[in-house]
Amino acid sequence: MAAAAALMVLGVGTPDHVLSAHAAEQARAPQHQSRTQARPQRGTASYYAQKFNGRRMANGRRFDARSNSAAHRTLPLGTTARVTNLENGRTAEVTVEDRGPYARGRVIDLSPKTAQDLGMREQGTAPVVVTPVQMPDRDQRVAQR
Repeated sequence: MAAAAALMVLGVGTPDHVLSAHAAEQARAPQHQSRTQARPQRGTASYYAQKFNGRRMANGRRFDARSNSAAHRTLPLGTTARVTNLENGRTAEVTVEDRGPYARGRVIDLSPKTAQDLGMREQGTAPVVVTPVQMPDRDQRVAQR
């Protein structure tokens, strides 16, 4: 009898229609938070050297220096983000397809084309704000070979 009471307190063996207020609230709550709610990140952007053209990225695709690819340490692969150069106000939309940057103090690595669009190609780095626009539920990777 005591075991049955303990199971009922834990919610085991109770009918589905009998839920505590807390359990009912949890059932109505979304199972995961919307990943488009990530915060903007400020920091320094750099861009890939030309020698990386054609090398495989973290998602399995080959890097194209003329693309809008970017590398970020934590944003899920496949995330679309808006990068704003704080020195001149120019913006560009990128897709996170790789991991990095590995240089201290950098928040994002951009393709040379995107760096050109943002007006930072000559300096090599620029202060930016990275604002996620659309984030997948999980990393998007190309199927293994």
